[in-house]
Amino acid sequence: MSVKHEYRPVYQTSLVDPAEFWTTAAEAIDWDVAPTQIIDTNARPVARWFPDARLNTSFNALDRHVLGDAEGAGSRAEQPALIYDSAMTGARGVYTYAELLREVSIFAGAMRRLGVTTGDRVVIYLPMIPEAVIAMLACARIGAVHSVVFGGFAAPELAARIDDAEPVLIITASGGLEPHRKIEYPPIVLRALEIAETNAPRAVIVKQRKQFQTINFPAPQEATESLPSSSETIAARWLDWDDAILDAEPADPVSVAATDPLYILYTSGTTGKPKGVVRDNGGHAVALAWSMTNIYDVGPGQVMWAASDVGWVVGHSYIVYAPLLVGATTLLYEGKPVGTPDAGAFWRVVAEHKVRVLFTAPTALRAIRKADAEATLASQHDLSSLRALFCAGERLDPATYEWASTTLLAHRPDCPVVDHWWQTETGWPICANPLGLQPLPIKSGSSSVPVPGFRLRVLDAEGNPVPANTEGNIVVGLPLPPGALTGLWQDEPRFVRSYMSAFPGHYLTGDSGYFDDDGYLFVLGRSDDVINMAGHRLSAGSIEAAISGHPAVAECAVIGLADELKGQRPVAYVVLKEGGEFADIAPERLREELTVLVREQIGPIAALHDAIIVSALPKTRSGKILRKTIRQITAGEDYDIPSTIEDPAVLVALADQILSGRTPIAPIPSSSDADPATPA
Repeated sequence: MSVKHEYRPVYQTSLVDPAEFWTTAAEAIDWDVAPTQIIDTNARPVARWFPDARLNTSFNALDRHVLGDAEGAGSRAEQPALIYDSAMTGARGVYTYAELLREVSIFAGAMRRLGVTTGDRVVIYLPMIPEAVIAMLACARIGAVHSVVFGGFAAPELAARIDDAEPVLIITASGGLEPHRKIEYPPIVLRALEIAETNAPRAVIVKQRKQFQTINFPAPQEATESLPSSSETIAARWLDWDDAILDAEPADPVSVAATDPLYILYTSGTTGKPKGVVRDNGGHAVALAWSMTNIYDVGPGQVMWAASDVGWVVGHSYIVYAPLLVGATTLLYEGKPVGTPDAGAFWRVVAEHKVRVLFTAPTALRAIRKADAEATLASQHDLSSLRALFCAGERLDPATYEWASTTLLAHRPDCPVVDHWWQTETGWPICANPLGLQPLPIKSGSSSVPVPGFRLRVLDAEGNPVPANTEGNIVVGLPLPPGALTGLWQDEPRFVRSYMSAFPGHYLTGDSGYFDDDGYLFVLGRSDDVINMAGHRLSAGSIEAAISGHPAVAECAVIGLADELKGQRPVAYVVLKEGGEFADIAPERLREELTVLVREQIGPIAALHDAIIVSALPKTRSGKILRKTIRQITAGEDYDIPSTIEDPAVLVALADQILSGRTPIAPIPSSSDADPATPA
């Protein structure tokens, strides 16, 4: 059990004396060369942490737990390090720390035999199978820089990442599994290599899955022959994973500089070109280890499950690296919150594997609530091991929080539901309830308080601080703490332009929100998800929160529709819960009741223009609702189907529903809606 401290003095120390604070935090890491300089504020484009230190992240995640102390005491060699649970295939598996270390060392040796060296980039394009974790840790072991691409991304998206990262190796599988369909990966990789403009990688390694047709590759001796790599050679060698590791010598960990890159993770960019977020080795290890103890309250031997994908930042941080850095057990789940086979899937996993902390997206909880509003399936499983349910990815709306707290976990008042907020760029939470440091009261709709190291401010358009309870731009004062991005891959001007230029001396999060009188942050959504109505700036997130409070609503998305009189008017797209007394509610009644809710909770200015019932909302594979695309469709603008979309059919159906006129965008009648409000 971690020793609890008071949050406020710890947070203040992290800002007043960051060097001292992070010196102490760095003691949780085994260094090849310990840091003597904690921060270099003269580095550009951002300050760098532990610039004179050296370490290996794979060693810290695996070897040291197997070795124990100098006398061999405290070894976790036989403790589970990785639990694999596939709802798609029924497969279950457990890797001890010793077994995972062996697999990682051998695959690292296989990569080294193929000529992969420190600093080389490796693209990993895998489904949620243990080989994804093994490949990432193997790259870290030899100092290669991995770039994980979400499995199933289309060829053009994969090609764009290949062009930017210029990998020497691609690691993939014969395919990924989704409910009711299979996605073959090799044809996507082949097409991406045809599209890519950069030189082809030296090799492609393919993990074969028995659910797919076996691919025949050259014999191992032929595959190891040196072949040239050129733009005319679509990957010189295609290798079976098992052939690649045959007789490979296990690789020892390579010492790298703390400031050397560990990985590149691409996030969508406004120009269409993805942004390659770069994470370093030293700051990343220190920050993640600190977060496991102080935010999540998870330590050695305890099970943490981040119900995400290794292709997203949550998967990088809290499936692969953070749990292993502190000697915990991590869980890799291949499946969905509903449909594999039902809305009880998550609770089966929690009960079966004695999960201590579950980390998921609010959209997953909303999907479960939609299918099982009374949490009947959850009540069939023993959830006594669960000590906290964390949410991130999108704002945890009050209605979903209330359901999770009072219905889902009705018999577990000691298991808090914690919303917390962070980004791909930051790599770990910016705002959270620090359960391992000092559990604080929870406020519905808030992601709690700033995490130590993050100097959070809320500014107006001119860069001035705004009073409490006033919405503005959320920024982070420099320097960013360890673990945050150190730049964009080979694109410093874009990094500065995207994050540093809007408010000098601050990192721009791109989100809007406000602090309340107690210092709790309420994140309302992206800064461009603001509806300007008769001069009043209304947050789409706050309107969604009001609408989500209706007992018929499972989830919703609110967008601003152009209006000649008021500038913009809010339109809500609503998904209803399945079953229950409101399942067949008349659209007219729902519109009227939602209008009242919005007016009561936000004010008369927030006149809801329309509420449209839809069967589903289009989302990315990480669970974010595609509000921008919905806005474009509603406005009659041209739009592209985003590459990150989970199910294109949902977007097509929504567009057809809107454009066919079956649900005309007509204002809700209201006697108080005739005149525009006085401009703010």
